[in-house]
Amino acid sequence: MADENKPEEEMSPEEQALADEWAAALDEAGADTSQDDIDAMLAGSGKADTQRMPMEEFNHSGGGQQPMAAGDSPNLDVILDIPVTISMEVGNTDITIRNLLQLNQGSVVELDRLAGEPLDVMVNGTLIAHGEVVVVNEKFGIRLTDVISPSERIKKLK
Repeated sequence: MADENKPEEEMSPEEQALADEWAAALDEAGADTSQDDIDAMLAGSGKADTQRMPMEEFNHSGGGQQPMAAGDSPNLDVILDIPVTISMEVGNTDITIRNLLQLNQGSVVELDRLAGEPLDVMVNGTLIAHGEVVVVNEKFGIRLTDVISPSERIKKLK
């Protein structure tokens, strides 16, 4: 769909594709628009005419039609199944690439922690707790000894 005032060869393929996408989207939405309206949107002159719709507040029923009452709490069920990565950090150290390349089976790397010191429990790279290694059914586990409060975690982010 090229502009009648503008020959089709003057419009680049990217512009033509973008104009076609806008036209298809507007047709699908049932909007009554002309090519001039599409050209104005592409040119950016239609920004002043655009009205912003207010964001909906979702309540615990998921309907999104009524705002939450003051006593209601948000429904956290929607995030409970999101997977996160949990890792335990025994310690760390800085070494040069030369020493890294010389590592082989049997090499010992000295860490910054003392033996018996608690491990750091990290969730997606954020420290959330400290713990100690335990063995459960012949597998390693960790017993949490100190959980960092949410307010402390937020302070560390700033």
